[in-house]
Amino acid sequence: MLKAYLEINPEVKSALEAGKPVVALESTIISHGMPYPRNVETALKVEEIVRQGGAVPATIAILNGVLKVGLTKEEVEYLGQAKNVVKASRRDIPFIAAKKLDGATTVASTMIIAALAGIKVFVTGGIGGVHRGAQETFDISADLMEFAKTDVAVVCAGAKSILDIGLTLEYLETQGVPVVGYKTEELPAFYTRKSGYKVDYRVDSALELAQAIKCKWDLELTGGVVIANPIPEEYSMDYDTITTAIEGAVMEAEKNGIKGKETTPFLLSKIKDITEGKSLDANIQLVYNNARVGTALAVELAKLYK
Repeated sequence: MLKAYLEINPEVKSALEAGKPVVALESTIISHGMPYPRNVETALKVEEIVRQGGAVPATIAILNGVLKVGLTKEEVEYLGQAKNVVKASRRDIPFIAAKKLDGATTVASTMIIAALAGIKVFVTGGIGGVHRGAQETFDISADLMEFAKTDVAVVCAGAKSILDIGLTLEYLETQGVPVVGYKTEELPAFYTRKSGYKVDYRVDSALELAQAIKCKWDLELTGGVVIANPIPEEYSMDYDTITTAIEGAVMEAEKNGIKGKETTPFLLSKIKDITEGKSLDANIQLVYNNARVGTALAVELAKLYK
């Protein structure tokens, strides 16, 4: 029955069958994360970086109700301009599929679809988490629960700095999800390399990371791994500047009654305005950097599984 809903690009399918490295990529960044045409340019550049590193990219989305693993250039271009694309998390997938709608996949839904296809590594920008004020609102991203149940390693630039990072780490610890720093002992906070919080473990090479991840799954310890890869130093934003911008954006969101899945796109847009576009540039560069690390991990994992 799964075949009726899942469509894997022939290049991606061939690579998976041959045991070659494949890297999953999300599509929310295309439909909801950046303005056109930078969204399409960034998505295609990320695919190019994955190819240069020796892996096959598989951008994931839901188009006309079909769970697509590996978009064509034309499909990426379509998503970059299409209206009424649903921001799709776990709860949304069956309804988007049944109604034959278009959906841009978040971290959670990309993990789910990647796992259905047999892809072990996924590259994104930043993960969702516990929102500020969650003690009252209970606003916690579905991404965190997905890490606990789905066997996909996720390379990111840490938790988005619009979140309550301390509570996000507490939640992940409760769910038994390892938070690993790639060449860092401090959890990066998306736009900046600093957060003030430590990671669980530090690794200094893609091989070391691949060995630990394979060991986790060999032991049947269900769930993913958060691999926190700091934004390159030259693109990192000043900690105080970005913190001030975030606090201003959060206050405006509260004033306007913006909640739920609309919160993150609103905050990222406001921060872009406040920082005069510097946050968008930083966002793009951190995704490129994550793609390099994720590709290296996928290559090493593929060797270990041979």
